[in-house]
Amino acid sequence: MSGLQLFWFIIVGVLFGGFFFLEGFDFGVGMSTLFVAKDDREIDQSIAAIGPFWDGNEVWLLTAGGAMFASMPYWYASLFSGYYLILLLILAGLILRGVSFEFRHRAPSAKHHKFWGVILGIASTAVPFLFGLMFTSFIQGIPMDVNGNVSANFFTYVNLLSIVGGVAVTLLCFLHGLNYLALKVAGPLRDRAKAIAKVLYFVLYAGEVVFAILLFFFTDFFKTQVIDGVHKNAVWTVILLAVIVVLSVIAHIGVMKSNEKMAFFSSGITFFALVALLFQGIFPRVMIATNPVHDILIRHASSTSYTLTAMTIVALCILPFVLVYVAWTYFIFRKRIEK
Repeated sequence: MSGLQLFWFIIVGVLFGGFFFLEGFDFGVGMSTLFVAKDDREIDQSIAAIGPFWDGNEVWLLTAGGAMFASMPYWYASLFSGYYLILLLILAGLILRGVSFEFRHRAPSAKHHKFWGVILGIASTAVPFLFGLMFTSFIQGIPMDVNGNVSANFFTYVNLLSIVGGVAVTLLCFLHGLNYLALKVAGPLRDRAKAIAKVLYFVLYAGEVVFAILLFFFTDFFKTQVIDGVHKNAVWTVILLAVIVVLSVIAHIGVMKSNEKMAFFSSGITFFALVALLFQGIFPRVMIATNPVHDILIRHASSTSYTLTAMTIVALCILPFVLVYVAWTYFIFRKRIEK
């Protein structure tokens, strides 16, 4: 495995982490229209808080998928074909969520107005659940042949760990959205978001314990083994699980002390820690097969050295401009949304 192959494996993980950090609070705010906002004015206030950002945040998912396609096409092919139905549902959820903003705004009647508000909330809940289901499903090992073709059944995708993983990601997004609302809006909606977050963090702690236990029984993340010359043990798994819990505690303290920036950034960084946990667990593989002989390794999944070199040069040239643009956008729309 070359340095460039390792570099792009990390970059794909960072892009997915960035997606969940930024789009995670969009999903959470979308959920809040069902569970937190009390009337149309508060729903409008919630939507206004993410209005300038949600479509730009979604680009991180496209970038992550594009980077995977270009740098590790065999990983892309196996993952996207094996999880075609789940990804199709995710795409449908993203489309419904996107159009719900406009359709709700232009609804001809109160009935249609309410309908599209409900669609926004349901789609914002379903998408992170399906992402959690997918990521915690494929780390368990899936039936694949030597060519990376997946032959799975319903219970390969939907099982105890994947359901808990889906609920955990959904809850993390909801809390991240509540922390964003507390940071971004004013009035009763802000107070209600903080009050709900204070309670839900205790639910999150219980969920993290259950997730860690199931990770022990359903994956090889805690096993000492050598894979493709890489010695793996449980140390990094334990460290990253501890980091996730610590970040959750810091975010909870931020909520309790009304330190909204601390709560928001801690809940956001939790997603990076979660992605790091999953990626270090599968490393140096990109797809885990139920038959270890059929595992897809990073060095087998990657594009040629020339392609990776060209991608690296282009990425390093463009990335600073993208980051500056994103930072400038958030700076321009930094003010609180009044009711």
